[in-house]
Amino acid sequence: MYLDFYGLKEPPFNITPNPRYLFYSAKHREALNYLLYGIRERKGFVQITGEVGAGKTTLCRAVLEQLGNNYSTALILNPVLSPEQLVKAIAMEFGLNVKNLDLLETVAEINYFLLRQLEQGRESVLIIDEAQNLTGELLEQVRLLSNLETDDRKLLQIVLMGQPELRDRLNHPSLRQLRQRITVRYHLSPLKQFELNQYVQHRLQVSGAKGPPFFTGPAMWRIFSYSKGIPRLINAVCDKCLLAGFVQQSERITFGLVGRAVRELEGELHA
Repeated sequence: MYLDFYGLKEPPFNITPNPRYLFYSAKHREALNYLLYGIRERKGFVQITGEVGAGKTTLCRAVLEQLGNNYSTALILNPVLSPEQLVKAIAMEFGLNVKNLDLLETVAEINYFLLRQLEQGRESVLIIDEAQNLTGELLEQVRLLSNLETDDRKLLQIVLMGQPELRDRLNHPSLRQLRQRITVRYHLSPLKQFELNQYVQHRLQVSGAKGPPFFTGPAMWRIFSYSKGIPRLINAVCDKCLLAGFVQQSERITFGLVGRAVRELEGELHA
């Protein structure tokens, strides 16, 4: 609705996890390096946590792009399944036809696939997003998949990405075997206040901005005060700001416009 007014090619503050829009703050860059290190050095398990909307899924998409053609990857976005459904979902993500197989047969197919990948010089990676939703039973099933190995190496690298609750879940005594296998851990923190302007400008530039819109200093302060540096909240309020600026035909996003956007997000504005 506001794209033509601001000269943008596409909405800059969508909340979909598009890796083209990933802003590499110091923490996001560090998290990416931890992920790539854990996968490329075959560390077995990697654990990445962060608050809701911190950018974990976008980071995950960026990692998949950077791994290249020598990696076969399976990405599970909704792990709220039964153990058999989860294993079948993993197999299907690897492109395997396991429709009429039971759990043991599906695991055998995955094992055979992983061995073939190894023979072809390819690595295999499983990434489970929203892993804080995995029950103890499902986490144990994931651990059993990590047992697939040859005499000298693991066949599957596993990345668990989730909210901070994932750390608490993994600290349960019943999961100590899994916890001991996690050798790479990283917690993704929100953006710092000084990074907010860089973040906003990065997304505007990717979306084709050549000049406007212009966010004032007080507007940036109010955006950070509301979002606490969480990218998803920054996106939500900035999108409302651009709409409010368009309605008022203003190229400048001011403190007042941010306030209006925040009240609208919080449901405090009424027709």
